[in-house]
Amino acid sequence: MKRHLVIATAAAAALVAGGTVTALAVSNDGSGGARSGAPVTAQPAAHDAGTAQVRDGRAVIRTQDDDANGQEDIREARAAKVTASDAAAAALKAVPGTVAGLDLDADRPGLVWDADVLGKDGKWYEVTLDAGNARVLNQHIDHDDDDDARERATLRNPRTDAGEAARTAAASHGTVTSLELDDDRAKTVWEAETVTKDGKEHKLLIDPQSGKLSAAPAHDADDGADD
Repeated sequence: MKRHLVIATAAAAALVAGGTVTALAVSNDGSGGARSGAPVTAQPAAHDAGTAQVRDGRAVIRTQDDDANGQEDIREARAAKVTASDAAAAALKAVPGTVAGLDLDADRPGLVWDADVLGKDGKWYEVTLDAGNARVLNQHIDHDDDDDARERATLRNPRTDAGEAARTAAASHGTVTSLELDDDRAKTVWEAETVTKDGKEHKLLIDPQSGKLSAAPAHDADDGADD
């Protein structure tokens, strides 16, 4: 099941109104931590209520939300300061559980990571993180999610979680711009999209159990990825 993360209308309205800022620190380790902004004390986010928990209505990286000349993913990859693996770690500080998807997006507040998290309480959450410093900009329960038992089963105990899958893809194929648990295939896999320094795009598959990396089949390249 492909998951596409969107901010609810109520959340967008709340962003315009502003809100209390709660920042999250991301470790700057060998996996490629956040490179801008001073670390701050992480605060756990609230899990009650299904409305958006607004932290900060503006992202620090401003970029265009368009796909002129098919360069959107490349521009976003070059602009992001927070890696996919660090975005996953920050999302789990806000909502303890398991990350099921990540997407780098030039959203209304600026350049952000949208994270899809299956919380320990069994609910699905959408967490929006600043791609410049990993602050939580927004989080809310996804009431519209069409539940999938197969996806939940895979997320219960994956040997390779979203953060590790992102590091595996980035190690040889550049910057990860999206990662999702894809259960539309014969076997559930992590599907990652990356951009290398020379601007080439790749679509990769990572086994959640073995961590094995492979290129996506040629018929998956209809989105313009260069594998």
